[in-house]
Amino acid sequence: MTFQSKSLLAVLLIASLCVAGCSTMRRVNPFHGDSTPKETASEGDRISIVAADQKLEPADALKGVDFALPPVETVANWPLPGGSLEQSMGNASAAADFAVAWKKPIGVATGGGQLITAPPIAAGGKVFTMDAMANVSAHDARTGQEIWRINMRPNDNKRDREGFGGGLAFADGKLYMTSGFRLVAELDANSGRVGWRTRTEQPIHAAPTVAAGRVMVVALDNTLLTFDAATGSPGWTYQALSESARILSASSPAVSGDTVVASFGSGELVALRTANGNDLWNNALSRASRTSALSEIRDIPGRPVIYGGDVFAISHSGVFAATDLRTGTARWSLPVVGVTSPLPEGDVVYAVGVDGKLICAARESGQIYWVHDMNVGWVPKKKGGLWGIGARTVPKPLWTSPILVDSRLIMGSSGGELQALNAKTGEVERKVQLGAPVLMSPIAAGNMVYVVTDNAQLIALR
Repeated sequence: MTFQSKSLLAVLLIASLCVAGCSTMRRVNPFHGDSTPKETASEGDRISIVAADQKLEPADALKGVDFALPPVETVANWPLPGGSLEQSMGNASAAADFAVAWKKPIGVATGGGQLITAPPIAAGGKVFTMDAMANVSAHDARTGQEIWRINMRPNDNKRDREGFGGGLAFADGKLYMTSGFRLVAELDANSGRVGWRTRTEQPIHAAPTVAAGRVMVVALDNTLLTFDAATGSPGWTYQALSESARILSASSPAVSGDTVVASFGSGELVALRTANGNDLWNNALSRASRTSALSEIRDIPGRPVIYGGDVFAISHSGVFAATDLRTGTARWSLPVVGVTSPLPEGDVVYAVGVDGKLICAARESGQIYWVHDMNVGWVPKKKGGLWGIGARTVPKPLWTSPILVDSRLIMGSSGGELQALNAKTGEVERKVQLGAPVLMSPIAAGNMVYVVTDNAQLIALR
């Protein structure tokens, strides 16, 4: 198996990317070869906000202390990967039985250098998906039956054959899509008819966010791009620092009022005015480690989340931080190496690291209530090779961003498992084997939980 044909799991574990200026991505080992960018952020520009000896341990002061969660409410639509403009959806009511209702194919699976990176979204009784080759489809939310499908892969440029990734968003009856094939487009949600499409200079690996009449996306070169939602005309842009090594993924901006918060491969967390892109504040979530060269990959690949006047985000270099939305002041931080989005709800915030440790922390102080190892009992296994020669060790499962459903945390894994955990204690209550890796976070709408697997299956649980 070549490096380019590895799954998204392997890509995330190797966690590196050299920006080549076109949609043909050059995947590199960050520890070998010359990948020095023309412009990089200097080490002096980054200040570690996590103490070197800080550990993830439950606080003695919180032992036996209860905390509040939002009330359970029915969620009709899930129009963005994170649910709302703030990228947080509360405590949804869905999938009480946690049993698979149906499975439907959505197109081309991950493989051969192509990756599914688009979480499903739901609106107006439909679930929308995008496969590894930019096939966008709409499915009946109740039965999974396909309503329409359209291929959005441009065919006018040979460079675009190796593009991958992108995502979807819904607003005002329209579906907006982005693509690693250097494309942003608007489609009619009922028919799939293309309203407009705009080509971009750089590939886009994450879903857009649509707010205040603007489509906002983060491109591969660490540029926040905006487009007029009605016409597709380019608007203001914001250029973050360049970075040679990053996760082969990207995040969607979060919006609250007139402020948009975006994260970048440089480890920057930036707040801007939605109207004009004026910079409000800029923080770098960085924590250098002498024992791990991967800490130099400062990317914030998970979505930043706005909740209760704070911004929550996790960097790959080992900083999970709460930042004041208005001032940009860091309120607290924890040493978590992550590639997913945190989940602030009620009095607490949840986060999972690449090591599989799920933490529940007090939202105001960052003190930890409990830590649960999602990979407890995992046993290393060998795969491939001949008579044990050349076999590779299957890595520990990676876990998706959690969502809160019926006061349970729902999370999928690269091992093909979906789990429901008690949100108060972290105890596992239900498990479902889906038969393929789950690398995009689930969503909840109506009475269903939906998830897209690496083998291009849309699965509904009721």
